[in-house]
Amino acid sequence: MEVIQTPIEGLLVVKPKVFEDGRGYFYESWNKSSFFSKGITTDFVQDNQSLSQKNVLRGLHFQNKPHAQAKLVRAIIGAVLDVAVDIRRNSPTYGQHFAIELSETNKLMLFIPEGFAHGFLTLQDHTIFSYKCSHGYNKASEDSLLWNDPDLAINWNTANPVLSEKDMQAKAFNTYTSLF
Repeated sequence: MEVIQTPIEGLLVVKPKVFEDGRGYFYESWNKSSFFSKGITTDFVQDNQSLSQKNVLRGLHFQNKPHAQAKLVRAIIGAVLDVAVDIRRNSPTYGQHFAIELSETNKLMLFIPEGFAHGFLTLQDHTIFSYKCSHGYNKASEDSLLWNDPDLAINWNTANPVLSEKDMQAKAFNTYTSLF
């Protein structure tokens, strides 16, 4: 397994060692001792999975303290444009984002520490997306930023994604008071 530091401190791309042959492939998507040896020492307590059709945008979601979540995310089937936004007030990259394609083909994963808003746009129909989370869902702590906020300047490469009602009513970044 290879762990690649992104331009945003703590946000890591994980490239698993994949064993392929004529039958298909095998890789460890999570191995506590392997991840711990690479510095990812998060204790994951919940796994989530979603199915979405092409052009569905989910995010930019996060949970505030004390229920903030670190996540390890990947596309099991299909592909997504995955985006993490640094919402750590004292970070030198506060308000900056990182985007990467995660797919069943490239098998990349993204480790997102606490203090990031996260979202993804599905690039294919029938995309299955997996999230390992460090804390369970807590409705009172949930929050979200507007996906197309001009201050964030995220290029989603879509003008009209399919959104939930919650995501349509998310807050603008300049109105968010960071609790991180």
